[in-house]
Amino acid sequence: MIAVVEEIDDGDTVWRFDDAFLRSNWTCIWGRGCLGIGPEPAEHLGHGCCSMGAELDGEDESRNLSALAATLEPSRFEHHPEAAADGVFADDDRTATRVVDGACIFLNRPGFPGGAGCALHLEAVRSGESPLVWKPSVCWQLPIKVDWEQGPGDTEVATVRRWERRDWGSDGETMAWCCTEGDRAYVGDRPVVDSLGEELEAIVGPTVYVELRRRLGG
Repeated sequence: MIAVVEEIDDGDTVWRFDDAFLRSNWTCIWGRGCLGIGPEPAEHLGHGCCSMGAELDGEDESRNLSALAATLEPSRFEHHPEAAADGVFADDDRTATRVVDGACIFLNRPGFPGGAGCALHLEAVRSGESPLVWKPSVCWQLPIKVDWEQGPGDTEVATVRRWERRDWGSDGETMAWCCTEGDRAYVGDRPVVDSLGEELEAIVGPTVYVELRRRLGG
């Protein structure tokens, strides 16, 4: 169990926050020593947390992803031929993205001339837009995890915490490394409440986020 310190009542939702994580200097170290989430450390592959296809949050998200994927040029999307031939989804229900050569179809590998990393993320940056608009929600939210439970009456309780090994299910048991464990990724120059401010605000809303930052001294 996490030590929940901050609690903000937003009427229909009571938000509880992992204070220690939000004050920590965690940062994504993809391309800077990330070992991936496979059974063996594999920094050289550049897979990061993209070894599994991204699970999609309903029809609206899959429709948006399909439309954005269609705009990606082959020169900026390494697996464009595979996408053109068989689509970007893992199944006909479009519940997840395909895995190609051991990672998400949208992951450009190290050395790709169009740029390594998520093709959707890179295109968002090139377009001057937020990657949150382009990427599946599960991708841009990592390593933030929200646990929902029923509260009194018609209210809900949402616990905002760091993603943990157990959240990967059985795959977490054999995972070579999880970025929020140990100290490898705690090398940022700002607290998470600031560095992941856009993500947190998108999750909890601007009013709650402003209050959260006030309480944490932002």
